[in-house]
Amino acid sequence: MLIIRCAKCKSKIMKYNKVGHGSILKCYFNRIEKKFVNTESDLRCTCGNKIGIKKDQYYKMIGKSFIYSGKIN
Repeated sequence: MLIIRCAKCKSKIMKYNKVGHGSILKCYFNRIEKKFVNTESDLRCTCGNKIGIKKDQYYKMIGKSFIYSGKIN
């Protein structure tokens, strides 16, 4: 389980269940355990930082806009 945070203000964005090794390029909706921000379209932090772009079944993550901690399953 990973905790994804904003790179600017360090506030929590979501808890994500990542499967496999490698970079976080996409966050699939069915693997998001909990979202700490309310968004219907693109994934944005409360400070206004754009974290990801909404696609059909996932968010396409913007590499330098977030940080994460935790263990990959």
